Amino acid sequence: MKKLLKLFLLFLFVFIVYQSFLFIRGYSSSADDVKYEVNTETLPTELHPIVAEKVEILKEKTAEKGITILITDDYRSFEEQDKLYDKGRKAPGKVVTYLMGGESYHNFGLAVDFALQLENGNVIWDTEYDGNGNGQSDWFEVAEIAKELGFQWGGDWTGFKDYPHLQMDFGLTINDLQTGKRPKYPG
Repeated sequence: MKKLLKLFLLFLFVFIVYQSFLFIRGYSSSADDVKYEVNTETLPTELHPIVAEKVEILKEKTAEKGITILITDDYRSFEEQDKLYDKGRKAPGKVVTYLMGGESYHNFGLAVDFALQLENGNVIWDTEYDGNGNGQSDWFEVAEIAKELGFQWGGDWTGFKDYPHLQMDFGLTINDLQTGKRPKYPG
């Protein structure tokens, strides 16, 4: 009997710990806390409207500082992501991503990549370039403005540094997005 009681108490303890974990991860039932909606039937096919709006503001604010940026990539389908993943592995070229289709915020319309565009139209990825002559790297100026607008910058990552990458995750993990959670659309 004692063995059965101990087993029941162990089960109860594990159950409580698991429920606490779910609550802490944001699976509470409070409608006020929910900043996403569940939609498992459709995947985005373009940038989220808030991300697109912030990209336009970023272009304006960097232009005010004499910096022109070019968005080199934004929404990317799973198939496009897989093709990029294959570079340097199954296809010629150097490795450009470590994420397969469905593993990138690009696949959910929540990320963009940028580069600097010179007056002559050339596009560069030089993180030390100071085209506006203010003694600061244009690249890092763009990153700071982007962060002020709510973007996370891949250059801040502790492991792999992805300097062209900007994303807005709206508090959602890739796992959340893969299971159908989506940031709410304005309106």
